[in-house]
Amino acid sequence: MSVDWQQLQDFAPELSVMLDLVIALAASSHVILHKTDTRAATAWVGLIWLVPFLGTILYVFLGINRIQRRAKVLKSGATHFSVPLDAAPRSPADLDRELGSDRARLIELARVVGHVTQRPLLVGNRVDRLVDGDETYPAMLEAIRNARQSISFMSYIFEARGVGEAFVDALAEAYARGVEVRVLIDDVGTRYARPRIHRVLKKRGVPAAKFLPALLPRSFAHFNLRNHCKILVVDGRVGFTGGINIRESSVLASNPKHPTKDLHFRVVGPVVAQLQEAFARDWSFTTGERLVGHRWFPELGPEGETLARGITDGPDRDIEKLHWVLLAAVGAARRSIRIMTPYFLPDSVLMKAIHLAAQRGVEVDIIVPEVGNLPVVRWAMWGHHPQVLREGVRLWLSPPPFDHSKLFVVDGYWSSIGSSNWDPRSLRLNFEFNLECYDAELGASLEEHVQHRVRDARLLTSEELEGRSMLLKVRDGTARLMTPYL
Repeated sequence: MSVDWQQLQDFAPELSVMLDLVIALAASSHVILHKTDTRAATAWVGLIWLVPFLGTILYVFLGINRIQRRAKVLKSGATHFSVPLDAAPRSPADLDRELGSDRARLIELARVVGHVTQRPLLVGNRVDRLVDGDETYPAMLEAIRNARQSISFMSYIFEARGVGEAFVDALAEAYARGVEVRVLIDDVGTRYARPRIHRVLKKRGVPAAKFLPALLPRSFAHFNLRNHCKILVVDGRVGFTGGINIRESSVLASNPKHPTKDLHFRVVGPVVAQLQEAFARDWSFTTGERLVGHRWFPELGPEGETLARGITDGPDRDIEKLHWVLLAAVGAARRSIRIMTPYFLPDSVLMKAIHLAAQRGVEVDIIVPEVGNLPVVRWAMWGHHPQVLREGVRLWLSPPPFDHSKLFVVDGYWSSIGSSNWDPRSLRLNFEFNLECYDAELGASLEEHVQHRVRDARLLTSEELEGRSMLLKVRDGTARLMTPYL
């Protein structure tokens, strides 16, 4: 039986339209059935119908629900690690004693976060602020050079050149003297610079792995799943976490071409076991190796007065945990909310919670970079700014250099520090790690840091936004529509 190619050509346009209609209907039905975020669902349906075939292809590979299911399959075999509850307040009376009866709202917040995370709030910790790479890298390198038992190191970006060379040397030297070393770098993060850090480490004999490598077509479906955590734990006793990557641009004293301000933290005390737990779970998932025993999880005694708890978030069983924590913390605020983030694109629920807090008389200050490092995200943020400036919320624009700091402080006492931003990628797609901390001394230190940034920043006004050209408003508004994809 011969094929009449001419006849097929004649009907090709109609067949193409019919095929696109069937595919679009199927994809749209999947979006409607599986997406709980209305904004994301609307955006995906619009893309599917407005961009024939390509819109559906993008949804198949990048759709959030697909990523969630993939993540659940991937993580289901990972070992679950837990830490002892010896240092945890176990009853409302314990929390009342630790936090003080005058902080009833924070006691409620602690209970909510405990329910969300299913992790204990641990007493007896100390958390020290480290500003930029100038303070952070020397402290991290000193800890690595003094390691005797183990080093677990996880980062999104780890460049091999510049300050990265010092880290490679320190890790290799530690491994050579018998320290157990494990380094986990996100696969996408390894592509930011050459030579690729995992290859450099392996040449030096250091055990290193890439989180979710996306080299083959079959792995393309999860290339959007990124591990954004920054965790270093030395001997299971000294931890570092925050927002800083390993890049020469974070060492401001070296006058880099693209300087980046940042914030990181040194942690000691029982909560370090929760940093180690987060690393061990991701290492086990990536390599299949379980990190157990005293070398990785030693007994930890009290080191300070901070109550702290680790919060893991990601598109698997931890999905939206940080979103719930942020909502609860905003709702608990009575005097002040301070937010520092390089990317501020919260969903409508978080934004309404912030506006409600402002209506209650809470001082709300949000500090973002005036000039961002990602043009489309920067435009989207400018498109979102008019929604922020309501109910007395103050939005401050920090001048260059670009500030990558992530910080959230409530009433000068409760704080959230770590790797997450206030955007859809951090709150729905990335694997993130934050610490929640309850401590007046730490809170005062972070308030001081925020006020220092505010002194250098300028206040954005509604008049300035209204005075921008129509062309800029259209550009920024268009980019804001892309928020679900950013």
